[in-house]
Amino acid sequence: MITQPQAVSGQIPDPAEERLRIQTARLVAYRDDGPLATLLNGALGRGLPPVPATMAALLAIVAVAVGGLLEPGPTLLIPVLIMVVLVLPTAPRSHLGRFDWLTPPLIRATEFTVILLVGLTADAPKWLLFVLIYVVGYHTYDTVYRTRQSIWPPAWVFHAGLGWEVRLLVIGVGAALDMLTPVLVVLTAYLLVLFAVESVTSWVRLDKASAQAAADQDLEQSPEEALEQATGEAERA
Repeated sequence: MITQPQAVSGQIPDPAEERLRIQTARLVAYRDDGPLATLLNGALGRGLPPVPATMAALLAIVAVAVGGLLEPGPTLLIPVLIMVVLVLPTAPRSHLGRFDWLTPPLIRATEFTVILLVGLTADAPKWLLFVLIYVVGYHTYDTVYRTRQSIWPPAWVFHAGLGWEVRLLVIGVGAALDMLTPVLVVLTAYLLVLFAVESVTSWVRLDKASAQAAADQDLEQSPEEALEQATGEAERA
């Protein structure tokens, strides 16, 4: 069953602390960090402030593109490394700052910018770049919608989905080796199957659990309660 992160059992959580905990959990989920961020999380200390660091990465990447520094070949690793070096150290932060809610959309915008710059410079098929961005965007939308319903995707989905950092490193290496198109085909197909199958099966499982809970509740009602409920619904109609 996929549920929101639970508070420590046996204790009544403070409402303010619980709200902040859920807020942090949502923003961390929206970041879509992958296995590399998880692996390095303990070695990054407090980390960098997420909004300034991500804004700096986006501006630096745009400056590199406008400056004409991107050419087919190893230089296509530059925007990928800029984002990884500046944004990866923001993962350990609590994301409770006044403007930290901007972090996930900034990360996603920077990720998509890198994909487009690298893909277009390497002359990858435009439709393939669109499909990859659509698949990642769908995963982001699905995560946001689930958490708004207090339903959390399992942690393994973010690791299996590689996270923004590993996805970009794969794309950057593929572009540097002049193999971007086949790399994009494999990566896009893998992510499409992973996110689509996991999302559908999770929602179907949730619907079945909800239906079973409703059926169990109906069985617990006495005949008098069922009659009273039906009569009340008929009167309201």
